Amino acid sequence: MRITLAQTSPKLNRGNLQEVISVIESVKESSDLIVFPELSLSGYMLQDKLYEDAWNEDELQLLKDLSTKIDIVVGAALKDGNVFRNTALYFSGGELLSKHIKVHLPNYGMFEEARYFEGGDKFESFEVNGKKISMLVCEDVWHDNVHKEIIKMDPDFVITLVASPARGFNDSGLAIEDKWYKIIKTLSHESNSKLIFVNRVGFEDGLGFWGGSCIVDNGNIVAKLPRFIKSIETFEV
Repeated sequence: MRITLAQTSPKLNRGNLQEVISVIESVKESSDLIVFPELSLSGYMLQDKLYEDAWNEDELQLLKDLSTKIDIVVGAALKDGNVFRNTALYFSGGELLSKHIKVHLPNYGMFEEARYFEGGDKFESFEVNGKKISMLVCEDVWHDNVHKEIIKMDPDFVITLVASPARGFNDSGLAIEDKWYKIIKTLSHESNSKLIFVNRVGFEDGLGFWGGSCIVDNGNIVAKLPRFIKSIETFEV
């Protein structure tokens, strides 16, 4: 299976959709699945811009159309009336096949997601071409009960969309990177799955995002993108 990690730098506007489409167009003949970061259609620090920039599902028809050529996973702020949700969307075969609403919304330090989003309440798996897939969004991965849910579902792939700011610089590197790799390797090993981790890069309101997107196979990192640099790369898994 050919998997493209799209380590992009979303902006705080709706122009992200056109960039996502351009990236998909560039790899649709050479990849089976492309995965973008958390809130890749929206930008992360939306705050009150959420009311202007969140998406309705019916505005994403172009992604449905493109998914006849390649499976697509994107992160988006979706609106349903006056309710907003941080969502991972899986498009395949011309349809929105599955969506996962982020359950665990961080609301501490630099994070204010619970102030703006309504959280989900479940974790699910679905099948594509005989492979079972589960999706998570960022903070979801940090909770032990989520690991238990994933182990119970026994997926082949765990797709994890992330918007992780860089923090914890030290002599040996980046502390948050070490913590993330430890937890995703643990989850991949526990669930005997291939875990696709896609983190964004770029800056928003003084926050820098570190990237380092990777693929983990049964606890081992088998493919990895650089830190801090926008990168689109396809790997055979």
